[in-house]
Amino acid sequence: MAQSLSDTILIIGLGSPIVSDDRVGLEVVQRLEDMGLDGIETRQEAIGGLDILPMIWGYRRVIIVDAIQSRTCPPGTVMVFNPEDFAPTIADASAHQVNLATAMALGRQLEPELMPEQVRFVAIEVEDILTVSEDMTPAVEAAVPEAMSEVLKLLGLEVETAEV
Repeated sequence: MAQSLSDTILIIGLGSPIVSDDRVGLEVVQRLEDMGLDGIETRQEAIGGLDILPMIWGYRRVIIVDAIQSRTCPPGTVMVFNPEDFAPTIADASAHQVNLATAMALGRQLEPELMPEQVRFVAIEVEDILTVSEDMTPAVEAAVPEAMSEVLKLLGLEVETAEV
């Protein structure tokens, strides 16, 4: 049934526009949207858990840009993941506490014909996800062009960071 999936590539920026570094996914996707790329649909969402599923259903390829706080690398580090990279974090949880990995696994069980064939995550290590502010910390703000470049690479568009 994969024939029913759209060839338009969906890029979703996740985060809160009023919580310091948590807004980084929204900022990256807004700047990509401003580039007016053909064959791309962008969305900026302040959602999580199972709410992501209806957003990604029906697309062949999806890129999700979001903040991550692993505390294993410096703030501003940009990483690219596959859903399988989060497999160890899949867990039983209430519908309100489901992480992205668990949501993806549930989506593949519940509506496999609607799930994207390819999902990639561009994650930016953050420092502050508690302060109510529309300003990101300097390291995270400085990582936005690199995160944009990683998304463009996933799209098959090689662009120098200085051009972004």
